[in-house]
Amino acid sequence: MDRGKVYLVGAGPGDPKLITVRGLKALQRCDVVVYDRLAGPQLLQETRPDAERIYVGKRPDRHTMKQEEINRLLLDLALEGKVVCRLKGGDPTVFGRVGEEAELLQRHGVPYEIVPGITSAIAVPAYAGIPVTHRDMASSFSIVTGHESPDKLDRTIQWDKVTNATGTLLFLMGVAKIGYISEQLMKHGRPASTPVALVRWGTRAEQATLTGTLGDIEEKVRAAGFEPPAVIVVGEVVRQRETLKWIESKPLFGWRVLVTRARSQASELAERIDDLGGEPYVFPVIETVRQQQPAEIARIHAALAEAGSYDWVILTSVSGVEHFWAWLAETRTDIRRFAKARFAAVGPKTAEALLARGVISEALPAKYQAEGLLDSLGGQLAPGQRALLPRGDLAREVLPAELTKAGVEAVELDVYENRLVVQEDDTLAEMLANGEIHAITFTSSSTVVNLLEALRRIGIDRPAEKLQGCVVACIGPITARTAEELGLQVTLTAEEATIESLLEAMTKYRAASRV
Repeated sequence: MDRGKVYLVGAGPGDPKLITVRGLKALQRCDVVVYDRLAGPQLLQETRPDAERIYVGKRPDRHTMKQEEINRLLLDLALEGKVVCRLKGGDPTVFGRVGEEAELLQRHGVPYEIVPGITSAIAVPAYAGIPVTHRDMASSFSIVTGHESPDKLDRTIQWDKVTNATGTLLFLMGVAKIGYISEQLMKHGRPASTPVALVRWGTRAEQATLTGTLGDIEEKVRAAGFEPPAVIVVGEVVRQRETLKWIESKPLFGWRVLVTRARSQASELAERIDDLGGEPYVFPVIETVRQQQPAEIARIHAALAEAGSYDWVILTSVSGVEHFWAWLAETRTDIRRFAKARFAAVGPKTAEALLARGVISEALPAKYQAEGLLDSLGGQLAPGQRALLPRGDLAREVLPAELTKAGVEAVELDVYENRLVVQEDDTLAEMLANGEIHAITFTSSSTVVNLLEALRRIGIDRPAEKLQGCVVACIGPITARTAEELGLQVTLTAEEATIESLLEAMTKYRAASRV
């Protein structure tokens, strides 16, 4: 068997967008990803669905796998002919022991690449508003390990030289030794008034910063119960934090938000959450697929063959627009055959999808749901008219029922199917157990139903109870009603059934909760 290849990749400090393009490509092509605790959990979603995931990270209370065992694992996987991505937090060459892993691969002739990452020593302070250099405060910096025992620190660190060698000192993995580090720095010439900052879980939703001086930081750490992992920053640059703490000023900072939309639609919501300072965690529980049932396909063909007979074509979702146009292409139905029909849309996004295809919707309803559309079009509907409704298989029956009452013949077409998506996600299960999901967004009743079922299928019993501590944000009253019926406590509901309105409601709630 041909030998595989190992990519030794730096994942960056935690924010998944801080991985390099080269590192992301290595992750996306690998057969196996071997990752540790400090690698951003969302990055694992970038692997192929069939890629194997092996956790080898270290926790403060125990070592999941010794370094020698990790080295051997990488070698064995490569010798099996697999492409391996060894995903490490930060940069693999900065206290990442990448040299040991690469040396073993080199000795056995296994090809490998070292893909640098953004080290937490620089990125984490930056996210706390602390640049490691500043023209007026520090023109140099040092990165020092603080993880060892005091006697070993004394053997590996020349305190008399390190203390004043650079303007800024950065200690990684040194929270437990903060007292000893402070003592040595003061002993060798740094004033007790020297500013100090500890930034925990920098670039992630849990980011927290504690500031003080060399003289009082140990007591502050003890009083706050401040725990690792954290980057320690020593120097005048810490004073910049009060004016530069940029991410903490964003409205959704501190929230990890579960996004349950279909993957094809989730990116917009996830991007907006990220822009607002939140950390989106995409866990799609629904997907839309082309109609597969032969009987329904026959109905679609028959309905489109009568394109010239419709007075209305009513679309209730972006997915409906996309799949309707796909069926037009498949059946070679020219859109001009609908010249008699007027097009109507529920919601601005649906109207935008129509406009992108050269079709202008009738005036939008005040409420972006079926009931609002009927109110908006009431005066234009007339008995004897014919309306085509290209929708999904789970669409509500309100619209066709009300059209029928108005004397309009409603021709319903299930142009696509909604399917439950269940992806194995041990990370999500762990985060829910630890209370690390702070909010959940639901953009339809289907996402509510499917999330609870998906959680059950990945081994979470009584999922509605597990979500009780989360902020539940619904896009509209119908979705909210479904959530409540299934045992969830709805925290907030958007005033309008749009992503923008949902985000506005979330930011208002978050602002009130932080006061």
